[in-house]
Amino acid sequence: MKKILITGGAGFIGSHVVRRMVTQYPNYHIFNLDALTYAGNLENIKDIEKAPNYTFVKGDITDAHFIQNLFTEHQFDGVIHLAAESHVDRSISDPLAFVRTNVIGTMTLLNAAKASWNGNFGGKRFYHVSTDEVYGSLGETGFFTESTAYDPNSPYSASKASSDHFVRAYGETYGLPYVITNCSNNYGPNHFPEKLIPLCIHNIIENKPLPIYGDGKYTRDWLFVIDHARAIDLVFHEGKNHETYNIGGFNEWQNIDLVRLLCRIMDRKLNRAEGESEQLITFVKDRPGHDLRYAIDATKINTELGWKPSVTFEEGLEQTVDWFLANGEWLQNVTSGAYQKYYSQQYQ
Repeated sequence: MKKILITGGAGFIGSHVVRRMVTQYPNYHIFNLDALTYAGNLENIKDIEKAPNYTFVKGDITDAHFIQNLFTEHQFDGVIHLAAESHVDRSISDPLAFVRTNVIGTMTLLNAAKASWNGNFGGKRFYHVSTDEVYGSLGETGFFTESTAYDPNSPYSASKASSDHFVRAYGETYGLPYVITNCSNNYGPNHFPEKLIPLCIHNIIENKPLPIYGDGKYTRDWLFVIDHARAIDLVFHEGKNHETYNIGGFNEWQNIDLVRLLCRIMDRKLNRAEGESEQLITFVKDRPGHDLRYAIDATKINTELGWKPSVTFEEGLEQTVDWFLANGEWLQNVTSGAYQKYYSQQYQ
């Protein structure tokens, strides 16, 4: 039985990857390593926590002694590395936290994998999940490709760019078998409500202001998280070593247009008058270093591996809204902080 370590598997994207790997590959044993900081929520994956091929491990990827012992004990065949500090606003107020987790944490995992595999790389793989923000900002035209030069503009994107470079350096220097993916903005079920879409869903429900940076014309490419999990599965199994794959949703939306669409969907779902939720839109002071536009060219993963999104953005957003409305207790636990008690209730 192959043993696969997934880091950050209690977070938003990680929980969907863990669930997919546990359910789709009963011949794998999936170890979910998460520090359970503020965005790690075991309620995201409580439906699989008793699966015979699943083990949760609480721990910090920056703890070199702990990580090395974990690799020594379990002899992992593969790593899917999703653990990261990911919120740009918090990276501006506390950049060192992002260096510790995203750079030092990645280095710690790379060192442990290198030592554990000790040059015996057959059947081994280190999969590093990154972001399109490492490429910087686009103008009104053009797309990020796998060969786009790095030009990070925030402490968050700088920390992810650094970790990308270290993964590639370990491949070139030590022969470590790796793949890297850079994805666009994710959305979908279980999304922690500090990000735009779940924040707006929650605030619309509560009739609170919908904060929009600047003039709202910042443009992002949106990727449904379940489609992202499918892509990660595909790249982990079929991607070529030492290659990078960009994963995008093949659609772009300005923030203000996205929020207005979300308001229309929510008004319909909540039986409110048309336009009622739009009145909650509030423009707020822009953040420093705000990139104007991200857009990914996902041709490579489409042509080489056959991946493409399974839903349009409108379909995915409808599914996302339906999930949040059907899981009010989850949303209440997250916004109140009660979700942080789940680990002690279930595992101690």
